[in-house]
Amino acid sequence: MTDLFEEVEEQLRSDRYQALARKALPWLLAVAAAALIAALAYWGWDAWRTRAVAQASEQYQAAGEAFIAGDVAKARQLWTDVSKSQAAGYKSLALMQLGALQLRENKTDEAVKLFDQAAEAAPDELIGDTARLKSAFALLDTAPYKDLEARLTPLTKQDRPYRVQAREALAVAKLMAGDTAGARGDFTVIQQMLDAPEGVRERARAATALIDSGSAKALPAVVKAAKALPPPMVVPPGAVLGPQGPAQPQANGPQ
Repeated sequence: MTDLFEEVEEQLRSDRYQALARKALPWLLAVAAAALIAALAYWGWDAWRTRAVAQASEQYQAAGEAFIAGDVAKARQLWTDVSKSQAAGYKSLALMQLGALQLRENKTDEAVKLFDQAAEAAPDELIGDTARLKSAFALLDTAPYKDLEARLTPLTKQDRPYRVQAREALAVAKLMAGDTAGARGDFTVIQQMLDAPEGVRERARAATALIDSGSAKALPAVVKAAKALPPPMVVPPGAVLGPQGPAQPQANGPQ
């Protein structure tokens, strides 16, 4: 009799398990299907991104070669194509090159817009702050000091990659605004910065001497030199953007 009860109880448990399994099966299948779809979607996105980066790299390099060869129209078109790419790093670099071409044509407003777009598109501060500096330098001798201060001050923080160059630009902006004491203080700080390149220190010493002499005639030359300060992208884009983006020669002409 005991065996009979145990057999019946086991059958009931089996029936409950089967019913539970039938209820849970659709959910398990749905979860498995969602996981499969997510995996396939990620694979597809990664493959698409790799192709986009590779294509942008080739076009960016071709644009640089065209510019060096003197074919500015072709370089402009290729950089424009890259600026529409989904490869953020190359897109930012291409927008900076297009901005530089606008500066060559004395179209400062258009250049600043492109530099600002490049900063927004940049995947990191190394590229983004390069664009921000270029934008500030383009406005250095025309924009009000408060506008330049708003652009440059964040770039002078300790953890920013071009803080020395940003402080130098801010000092020049103060000099342009007539704040010679503030400018001299900044130039003095630059001379004492351990990570300041020697060229920057030399300019800071020259600017300090200029201020101390009371000579204002050299101010346009100081501004002209300062507008050439945005650092070139010395790191090959391929090194910044990952192995999909091969290193290429830099087109440093349109700075």
